[in-house]
Amino acid sequence: MPKFPISGYSVDFPFEPYDVQKAYMEKVIESLESNQNAMLESPTGTGKTLSLLCSSLAWLLVKKAEYQATKPMVPDLKDIDNLESLQDFLNLKPSTPKIIYASRTHTQLSQAMQEMKRSGYANVKAVVIGSRNQMCIHPEISKETNNSNQINLCKYAVKKKQCSYHVSVEHRKDHEEFREAGVIDIEDLVTKGKKLHTCPYYVAKELYKEADMVFMPYNYILDPKARRANQIDLTNTIVILDEGHNVEKMCEDSMSLQLTSTDVASAITDVGFAMEKLAQQQETSDPEGYEERKDISLDDLATLKELLLALEKTIDVIQLDFKKGATFGGEYIYDFLSQASINFQNFKAILSLIDNILQYFAVIAVSKTSGTKGGGLQKLADLLVIVFAHNTDEYREKVTKCYRVHVDTEEQNTYGSRDGWKSTKPSSTLAKQFNFWCFSPAFGMDFLRGVRNVIITSGTLAPMKPLISEMGIDMPIQLENPHIVSTEQVCVKVVSQGSDKEPLISNYNNRDNPKYITSLGRTILSFAPVIPGGVLIFFPSYGLMSKCQSAWQESGLWTQISNIKTIFVEARNKIDFQDTMTEYYARIRDPTSRGAIFMAVCRGKVSEGLDFADLNGRAVFIPGLPFPPLFDSRVVLKKQYLDENRRNNSEMISGNDWYCLEASRAVNQAIGRVIRHKNDYGAILLCDSRFRQPQQKNQLSKWVQGHLNSPGSNGITFGPLIGEVSRFFRNAEKKFGNPEHQIKRFDYGTLPSTSSTSSRKADNFLQDGGWGKFIKAMEEKKNSSSSQSVIDTYKDVPETSKLQNQDFLSNLDGGVQSIDFNDVTSYEAASSSGQLESNSTGARKRKYRLVENDKREDLLPELGPEREIEQELPEKRVDCLKYIKTKLSTPDYKKFVLCVNDYNLQGNVEKFYATLHSLFGTPRNHYILRGMKRFTKQPHRDTFENLLSRL
Repeated sequence: MPKFPISGYSVDFPFEPYDVQKAYMEKVIESLESNQNAMLESPTGTGKTLSLLCSSLAWLLVKKAEYQATKPMVPDLKDIDNLESLQDFLNLKPSTPKIIYASRTHTQLSQAMQEMKRSGYANVKAVVIGSRNQMCIHPEISKETNNSNQINLCKYAVKKKQCSYHVSVEHRKDHEEFREAGVIDIEDLVTKGKKLHTCPYYVAKELYKEADMVFMPYNYILDPKARRANQIDLTNTIVILDEGHNVEKMCEDSMSLQLTSTDVASAITDVGFAMEKLAQQQETSDPEGYEERKDISLDDLATLKELLLALEKTIDVIQLDFKKGATFGGEYIYDFLSQASINFQNFKAILSLIDNILQYFAVIAVSKTSGTKGGGLQKLADLLVIVFAHNTDEYREKVTKCYRVHVDTEEQNTYGSRDGWKSTKPSSTLAKQFNFWCFSPAFGMDFLRGVRNVIITSGTLAPMKPLISEMGIDMPIQLENPHIVSTEQVCVKVVSQGSDKEPLISNYNNRDNPKYITSLGRTILSFAPVIPGGVLIFFPSYGLMSKCQSAWQESGLWTQISNIKTIFVEARNKIDFQDTMTEYYARIRDPTSRGAIFMAVCRGKVSEGLDFADLNGRAVFIPGLPFPPLFDSRVVLKKQYLDENRRNNSEMISGNDWYCLEASRAVNQAIGRVIRHKNDYGAILLCDSRFRQPQQKNQLSKWVQGHLNSPGSNGITFGPLIGEVSRFFRNAEKKFGNPEHQIKRFDYGTLPSTSSTSSRKADNFLQDGGWGKFIKAMEEKKNSSSSQSVIDTYKDVPETSKLQNQDFLSNLDGGVQSIDFNDVTSYEAASSSGQLESNSTGARKRKYRLVENDKREDLLPELGPEREIEQELPEKRVDCLKYIKTKLSTPDYKKFVLCVNDYNLQGNVEKFYATLHSLFGTPRNHYILRGMKRFTKQPHRDTFENLLSRL
């Protein structure tokens, strides 16, 4: 690979770096060279990860070579007089630092390691630190689904030397399979571990000692519990925290804990259970657990149970205001635990005993003698690890300053939301919830003060000043890079109102407004045809997303949007989430598809670290600002904490400013999903009028602000706005389009081919060039009165696109053509056998043909042999419809009409019949009324449904 000079170092880079990449690498090397901390922002798509890896490794290899050249010689051990020199040599610390590359998830780490494998530094020694769940290959322990049980089973097997995979680590760790230079990821470790019959988890810990670069999730560094469990040594290390926009929250969450009355009661029960089991084993001389009795005695368990009972009583006597709870300073935690006789003198013994009990529970759980136990004990142990981390006045003073203890009534069915906040209703029980909350990221970052230097980097760190003030460590080196793309590749618009002029604003007072929810759905429906490929919608919360989903499905908007792009919804379950992502990407790749829509939530999995390059994400909708719950106790106390500290330190951010930044940072991160590389392009549609306010604009990333301040980015009426977005994609496709991944896109005025199956899926609203005329009409009325609704501009469409007769009931008396819903040909090619006939007397009688579904018998197993039924219907149209309603025996005829609409717009016969089967359930209801399709066409569908609702 070619090499390029960057700040005096020769950096191996796969291509000539862009200016933003050169600037980024210069800052990285400056930080490493000067031992100073750095905070570097470079938008997603600018090659941040590759630049970070190449520049840091180029610097490291030079330093490693310098150290090898000047490393002191090992003294001759035979020389007895040289003991002083030997002692000096042993006291020398290695001068070549180790780089720890940390990110939020293993998925992000895997992406970084793949980048390193493809770079010119693929031979540098690098290893990843993961969990037992990812690496265990023991035939029994690896099958354990409970993570806590798996950990304790592993610990027990290792301690008792019962795991042959761990026993072999000592002599297998130097095998050439592991010692050969190169990047070893989790998959490599597992593959090599199985081949050599050795434990990948413990081999990784051995390789860590000599690796030049180590990859790990950053909770392994910032969380004292994880750091203790993994024995992470940060001496002489350079810590790189990628995706660092989450570091602030991670520091607070990892240092915070919650202990409930239920947890303490569960712990008491578990200790009692252990006492009973040990007593039984002693009486029966049961060999099971014999070895455990050396670590756990009945006396120790009895003492622990007394402590837990005292702790339970201490929680019970706390007086509460049932509306606000009770709040104490951080120092209260020491008084609270001392009342249960837990202090610096005995906490280590308590932790050791709890650890042995948990291992014992894991063993007897495997032997099927009990279920999962030990959850309450584990929570207590985690609390003690943080509270008693250091026995110094300085540490206790920090706890007093950075923590608050909040006691409230215990919540039932507590569900932690993906955005990191909890919002649930308290139960009527008197059980209490003891919250030990850290409100200062500086408390967690303080554990990194011993490292050589820290580099925090992300695509969304702005504004940096308040973030640095909260981190509590100096960041003398800073960078805010512009984006690498041109103005022709990004289209940023504020959509402040829908097509019906309903204001789009998802604040607390308006988020439940049905008009707002409907208008938002129609807005997405209007934009969907002109956006190619994938569309991402990031809602402020799961609650709003769920409300919109339900309302759109009920009103039929969901079906209309689905007819243009298939809709996927972010799943909370890990397995379901992976399946949904796979289906979404497959839909995008489908050449017959118009793309797909992915509905997700800010701060969720989709908004963090996933790649939606090119057609996977051509546009992102942001329908609102994801503020934390305003009345959540933790949010209220956080704001109070910041306001109190601001009085003493003017550099600190205020509570209200922090509250606004929480929303803006989540928005910035979601926006970053769209533009992923130099030739990518996409639209950012901010569907909330608050984005027009200067305060909200200024909190967006600088590169977004540049596009947002361009002419026409806001304040434009809805119709021309769609036209601008349509033109943007037309022009971008011509200049930056990728012919290998072309996907059909509906452009206003462009019709799909009627020769393929997809022609049956065309939205009737687009038929006869309606959208093209619609846009043209809106352009002509751009300068007209702002009070006129955009929908009114459709009146100016030429008369040929309207009904010749505006009387709906009169039109019902017109000729009706029979349609076989099983026929895949176009409507115009339908058989004429269903045309209305005239009898000899001239009286007109209407015949409708009810045709059995003869193509999907697997969905309708109860249908008999194929047959056709003709039924004479009443003369008048209204009576005709009433008669059909009676024959179908459906309690809600409107649902049937919506079901027919679903078929007409999507053209999916299987889905249509399955829906009918679920709605009506009887065989006769699986005969489809010919002629229904005509009356469900736009723009008369709404009128038709209103008529039916009055029957």
